Amino acid sequence: MSAELRRLIREMSVANRLWGAPRIQAELAKLGVEVALSTVQKYMVRRPATRPETGPSWRVFLRNHLRRTVAVDFMTVATANFRVIHVFVVLSLSRRKILHVNVTGHPTAAWTAQQVVEAFPWGDVPDYLQRDRDGIYGELFKQQVKALGIEELISAPRSPWQNGYVERVIGTIRRECLDHMIVFGENHLREVLKEYVSYYNTSRTHLSLDGDCPEHREPQTEGRVYAVPWLGGLHHTYRRKVG
Repeated sequence: MSAELRRLIREMSVANRLWGAPRIQAELAKLGVEVALSTVQKYMVRRPATRPETGPSWRVFLRNHLRRTVAVDFMTVATANFRVIHVFVVLSLSRRKILHVNVTGHPTAAWTAQQVVEAFPWGDVPDYLQRDRDGIYGELFKQQVKALGIEELISAPRSPWQNGYVERVIGTIRRECLDHMIVFGENHLREVLKEYVSYYNTSRTHLSLDGDCPEHREPQTEGRVYAVPWLGGLHHTYRRKVG
């Protein structure tokens, strides 16, 4: 192994302290560098191990309909002055792409119904919408979803694992973004999430996508490697510059 590759592995692990060896391996693959996972683990800078995520497997129905299913859910974020802001997330299950995110201090059924409309601006609506039994999904929300020709898949009571794809994404947003930010208000949170979603969809590699991104990212094999920072350097995309 070349000294240059060892240096790059170390630099990636230091600059992206939330990344594990699989993420670094996938990022290197996008640069045309094929390297074993064990090699990445050997040369990356050591950090305390984090607890692995676990969860039950999905229902056969969802596995068979991933391409035409979206999942929605809410998360809450506390601001610097202890105000609680609600975040609504719409996730496409086929490529784990975040289709829509918006924030509000006062979620209503009408506001939530409007978010579903905004998530599909070009009319390419899914066949199914997966959600939990939160009371915010009132009659107006149900009517809007039905008017779009979407069938609702509602989780069983006290079974958050049944909406696990979007639950996992919300956990990722917290661990990779919001846990490292001080939020000052709705506009600030909206801008932070906008940048993170752009990074997540276009640059973040996923094991479930064989090291690709929700929006396909072509590997690069020629040119000097340089880093593109996201969120003030919390994450980076690595590209190659020719010439």
